[in-house]
Amino acid sequence: MLSKNYKPVFYLFCVALVTYILHKAIFFFFEINIQNFHYSFEILYLFFFGISALLYLILLVVKKKNFEIVGMAFLFGTFTQMLLAYLVLQPILKSEKGETSVEKISFFITFVLFLLFQTLLTVRLLNEKR
Repeated sequence: MLSKNYKPVFYLFCVALVTYILHKAIFFFFEINIQNFHYSFEILYLFFFGISALLYLILLVVKKKNFEIVGMAFLFGTFTQMLLAYLVLQPILKSEKGETSVEKISFFITFVLFLLFQTLLTVRLLNEKR
């Protein structure tokens, strides 16, 4: 059985899987061609899931060492995630293809969803009693 502290990572995985399926289904039903996208949905979801899970695990370590700086560690981790997302987004921004607007919107929706997930996980972590 999973430890109480690591269950949120499993929940994050489940929510990421459900949103991935919904994201793919929306593009399938609206017949949007994703073959020319710079990054596939799988790569984006794995990238953002990995960063979110890593940030949560780092926050667990920070919580055990010094509970008072968990919020600051979250802010630093979120800043780092935004910086990495911007670096990953660069090829899409520089692309001259016609589908780039749809790809940019899709990228930002994925980014915002994972940012929301990790914010909710951090709020739950901060609300736990020591």
